[in-house]
Amino acid sequence: MNEQPPADRRPTRPIIVCADDYGIAPGVSAAIAGLIAAGRLSATSCMTPLPDWKRRAGLLRETVAAHPADVGLHLTLTDHVPLTAAVGLAQAGRLPAMGWLLPRALARALPWQAIRDELRAQLDAFEDAWNAAPDYVDGHQHAHVLPGIREALVEELLRRYPSGSVWVRDCREPLARCVRRRTALPKALLISSLGLGLHRLLRRHGLPANDGFAGLHDFSGRVPFRTLMQSFLAGSGPRPLVHVHPGRVDDELRACDVLTTPRETELAYLASPAFAEDLAAAGLHPARFTDFPRQAPTISQINPPDASNGSIR
Repeated sequence: MNEQPPADRRPTRPIIVCADDYGIAPGVSAAIAGLIAAGRLSATSCMTPLPDWKRRAGLLRETVAAHPADVGLHLTLTDHVPLTAAVGLAQAGRLPAMGWLLPRALARALPWQAIRDELRAQLDAFEDAWNAAPDYVDGHQHAHVLPGIREALVEELLRRYPSGSVWVRDCREPLARCVRRRTALPKALLISSLGLGLHRLLRRHGLPANDGFAGLHDFSGRVPFRTLMQSFLAGSGPRPLVHVHPGRVDDELRACDVLTTPRETELAYLASPAFAEDLAAAGLHPARFTDFPRQAPTISQINPPDASNGSIR
């Protein structure tokens, strides 16, 4: 009989563990940098219109120099102050709520010029502070998947950077996986459905992306975050990404965002031994985008046949 190797010696697959919202407030930025240094995160997405981005870009640069991780742009088109005039998009000097943005995107009624100008300004702000292109781009509240925004994003990435050098977060999930998880199901189905258009654009233009996405929940605390994460890690896809929102609550965060206390819950779990245990149990390890093969592995490569009975696990 073939013996299975000990659990701690079994090969693990890469997964992007990405913290959103770097730069939204000092307590969030410092918490994310600490988790990167501890090896618990492999990526973070930065909100360049927010004042803390300029203040904390140096901290992030020092952190990833010692503990390599991917750093991306968290395209911000809702709720915060834009970097441009954003004519037809901003209202009283602030970007709109998602409740305003979504129906106009679905109606193909977003102001193209304002979207393009704000996207370019946020990329400029990233490059000015980082002295390099982002490793990837995603969107605050997943706005980058919306019609009118996704096309502007793909067009700008192709214009601005060498083909294939900047990855994009793909938020598409198989329907069965969303239903099986039963976590924030309406939200997951909506974002995955909207994400199909971006998925097709990325494939058409050869832009690299993750293949497997998780992390959506309602932040209510009704289900322990560890339980949620275990479900996110299960059946995670061939090139998976899980996004999280850790942070410490401070006055600057309270002044600009409604998501507060749940960030500290996520931070406590991600910093704990429990997260490392759950990753190991799922056969995963935090990794960077470039650790993924350009072509997704086959199902048999993800779950090789059990030597004892030849079945697919």
